[in-house]
Amino acid sequence: MRYDIIIIEDETDLGNVISEYLKLRGFSVRWFQSAADTLTYYRQHPLDNKLMIIDIQLPDRNGFDLSTEIVKLNPNQAFFFLTAHNEKHDRLRGLKIGAIDYISKPFEIEELVLRIGNIVKKFANIPIIPKTPVVSSVNFGDITYQKDQLFILLPHGEEISLTVREAEVLDHLSANINQVVKKKDLLVKLWGNDDYFNGKSLEVFISRLRRLFKASAQVSIENIYGLGYILKVK
Repeated sequence: MRYDIIIIEDETDLGNVISEYLKLRGFSVRWFQSAADTLTYYRQHPLDNKLMIIDIQLPDRNGFDLSTEIVKLNPNQAFFFLTAHNEKHDRLRGLKIGAIDYISKPFEIEELVLRIGNIVKKFANIPIIPKTPVVSSVNFGDITYQKDQLFILLPHGEEISLTVREAEVLDHLSANINQVVKKKDLLVKLWGNDDYFNGKSLEVFISRLRRLFKASAQVSIENIYGLGYILKVK
C-alpha cells in the first residue's frame, strides 16, 4: 500500500489531530513519533511517499538531521517542517537541505491542510479533493489576491502569505467592495457567534490586513464605528 503523506511529530495530541484530519480530507497517512522509526520505514519504502511533514524538535534526533538522511535516500523527496521557532538561520538551514516550506506552531489545522494541498499539487502530483470550487485570483485596486495559494501581491511586487482566517476575512470584505460589512455578520460567518473574545480575534486579523494595505495607494480598510468595516477601493 502506498502512503501519500508521512507525518513525523512526537507530540501525541498534535500528531493524532493532524493525522485524523488529513485522513478525513482523503489522504493516506502514516505517522511516526521518532526519527529512528521513520528511517526504518523509509529505508524499506523510499519511493512510496509523496510528502513528508517533519517536526524539527524530535526526541531522538532533530528534524534537520532526519531530513538530511531522507534526502540521501531519495533526493526527490518533498518535505516541509513544523517548528516552534521561526528564526531566520533555522529557515535557511532547512531550505538548504531542500525543505519546501515551514509552518510555525501554533497553527490552525485548516491552514496546514491548505498548505499541504498546495505543496502536493505543485510537487507531488497527487489529486486533491477540494472543499469547494474557488476563484483562483481576484484583483481590487492595485492589489492581487491569490485565493487558492493564500497570498496577496502588493503593488511593488512583494508576495505576502495570509493565514486561513485572514483569507476568510478578506474573502468577505472583497466580496463587498466599498460596502459596509457588519462586524456581527463576519463573526457569525467565521466563528459561529459574536462573543467578546471572537470579536477581539477579528480585530487582530483586520489590523494585520490594514497594515498590509498601507503599501497600496488604492486599497484600505476602514472601521465604521459600532457597525463594521469597509474595504475601500479607489
